[in-house]
Amino acid sequence: MILILAPLAALAQQVLVSGTVVDDKTGRPLRQVSIAAGRVSVVTNEDGVFTLKFDKMPSTVSVSHLGYKTRKVSLSEQRTENLLIRMEPTTIQLREIVVRTNNPRELVDIAIKKIPENYSKVPELLKAFYRETAMKRKHYIYVAEGVEDMYKTPYTRSVGRDRVAIIKGRRLLSQKQGDTLGVKVMGGPVLPVELDVVKNHQFLLNKEELDCYKFSMDIPEYINDRLQYVVKIEPGEVKEYALFNGRFYIDSERLAFTRIELELDMSDKDKATNRMLVKKPFGVRFKPRELSCVIDYRFEDGVTRISYLRNIFRFNCDWKKRLFATSFTATCEMVVTDSQSQDVQPIASRSSFDSRDAYYDKVEYFLDPEYWSRYNIIEPSESLDKAIRKLVSKYRRN
Repeated sequence: MILILAPLAALAQQVLVSGTVVDDKTGRPLRQVSIAAGRVSVVTNEDGVFTLKFDKMPSTVSVSHLGYKTRKVSLSEQRTENLLIRMEPTTIQLREIVVRTNNPRELVDIAIKKIPENYSKVPELLKAFYRETAMKRKHYIYVAEGVEDMYKTPYTRSVGRDRVAIIKGRRLLSQKQGDTLGVKVMGGPVLPVELDVVKNHQFLLNKEELDCYKFSMDIPEYINDRLQYVVKIEPGEVKEYALFNGRFYIDSERLAFTRIELELDMSDKDKATNRMLVKKPFGVRFKPRELSCVIDYRFEDGVTRISYLRNIFRFNCDWKKRLFATSFTATCEMVVTDSQSQDVQPIASRSSFDSRDAYYDKVEYFLDPEYWSRYNIIEPSESLDKAIRKLVSKYRRN
């Protein structure tokens, strides 16, 4: 009897912190806002809503977002749920900015050299929540999500031994015959490994690749009340593959990358297609529209770690016998909810998710509303929540 009741007692002790984050002036909900207490964190959804689960009550949570003043919100036993958090935009005072160099490429090179100093020097195990969705026009036709463990070697090494293991996952797929076009994101849960741009130098931050770009300084921003230099990049030469437009946000004191925004250059549709598309059904014409990515890094306990990633694919498909093309949007989103640096063991290859795999093929269908239990997740937006209920209803009828 004691063994049976122990898990129930643990659940009862769990502290739930929830609320909505809005712009103080406009009241507009703010998405992708970081909510954290120590190493436990999550981000707001499209409606500005968040939920955090703790084993014990934190005294405060930190709320931070690009271009806004960071807030420390005090908590009490009577004040943990349905919080309304207003964030005040920051103002840039140009007279306080001291730019270290007039050469933005040199600033990026300095930040690259300081990676071993600014990022983890020991192996770490990150707990993360992952979600991928596909939309046909404005309707969701596919939703998959899961909790994963991500093993990261020190940032002095490459990503070759970094691994991802799926702890728990589920998926939903539209039952409509007209939604039969398969949108599969290859290696979705492994994206935080491959798109950890700061660690995976082969992707972008190497001399050969950076030499293909033009650099310029953009307007500075604040992240977590810290001034960020912003360096813009754009294609500087013609390559046999598509390049990116983007921005690097570099902490003005630590000279660490805190945010990277990338958007694939769509000027050559054939090159963009080769970068985005693995395979397609026979007879379908693929027209790329957007491939964009945001990678956020968070400073905690003297170490900068990857904290959030969002990847968006937009494209049109048409069939030879159809008059109009159909628009599709596929989105991958990952947030690191916790991290561990002590007594970390590598994830075995046989237990890891492969970059050649599609997440769709690896997880099962779900119905249980209490599926996530004690895990921290990105709350589904209102529109996604409605879509999930609709898909579940159709699945049950079929």
